Amino acid sequence: MGKSQRLMALDAFRGLTIAAMITVNTPGSWSHVYAPLLHSEWHGCTPTDLVFPFFLFAVGVAMFFAFGKFNHKLNGNAGKKILKRTVIIFGIGLLLNAFPFFHIKLENLRIMGVLQRIALAYGLGSLLCLALNKARLLIVSVAMLFAYWGLVYFLGGDQPYSLEGNPTIAFDVAILGESHLYKGFGLPFDPEGVFSTLPAIVTVVLGYLTGSLISSSDRKMIVPRLLIFGALGVISGLIWSIGFPINKPIWSSSYVLYTAGLAQLVMAVMIFFIDMLDYKKWAHPFLVFGMNPLFIFVLSVVWVKVIIYLVHFSDASGKSITGYAWLYQNAFASWAGPLNGSLFFALSHIIVYWLIVSYLYRKRIFIKI
Repeated sequence: MGKSQRLMALDAFRGLTIAAMITVNTPGSWSHVYAPLLHSEWHGCTPTDLVFPFFLFAVGVAMFFAFGKFNHKLNGNAGKKILKRTVIIFGIGLLLNAFPFFHIKLENLRIMGVLQRIALAYGLGSLLCLALNKARLLIVSVAMLFAYWGLVYFLGGDQPYSLEGNPTIAFDVAILGESHLYKGFGLPFDPEGVFSTLPAIVTVVLGYLTGSLISSSDRKMIVPRLLIFGALGVISGLIWSIGFPINKPIWSSSYVLYTAGLAQLVMAVMIFFIDMLDYKKWAHPFLVFGMNPLFIFVLSVVWVKVIIYLVHFSDASGKSITGYAWLYQNAFASWAGPLNGSLFFALSHIIVYWLIVSYLYRKRIFIKI
């Protein structure tokens, strides 16, 4: 299979995850969301819980093809490229946390986040992938997952896999400080924290190894092999979940295997239809998202923060409401109801963002780091 063919399926897969990520992050109201579009409360895995690991997995696959120019060896040029991308992506994530800047103090600024985790997982995962051969890379990855399991179990409290008892809190507090952690769970706990980034690195590495599998396989064997390894990943994750529950917030080892397996299965289906059967038109909307994933994600966050913090209206009672709430209530919930209105609010944003990335795609504008 040629490089362009492989990358078309990859970009469509990556674009699908970006579109899904924006959809689940932008409901009209968090009080009115269909269950599949919500994260699991703690243990378990909903469709929404697949979005982030799928993207990290796609990052790993793309790394394999990108690192071909370095002959998959760690050298000065590769190191500079990795360091540059890591710092820039982490910095953009930090700026997004602070935006629009006037509403938060530095002593309370959340340090980690989605882009920060992507940056660290990419940076550290890249170093491992270029420094080790495939056999050692697989051994190190398995060792990291077991080491993480052991650390969580032995360093945690009486219930090490619980919100209150897992040791990622103590570790992240020691490294980042309590005031710089996410507070959305009712206590200082960061689902994209430093400690739980360790197994997330393995998600990227598994994507890299999948890229190697795709590259080294005969054309007719790519899909069968992805289906076999994907099934093994899902089954292994489910078996491991008996002792270490599938859990996105702490990015459990079973979650890594389970989601990577599902990513391989989905990628196998997309490669089969896009590259094997040459059914490309259905994937075009996802493809254009996948060509500018960082740009459109950043734009989506900036837009939401603008209409929350900088735009305000008065409701019927004269009470001030955000532009976000006003748009949801008046443009969607007013005719579709609260639940469907919340969904249509998110989907309308996807349509607008698609128009933007489609324009960039037609003009051959690809914003890369």
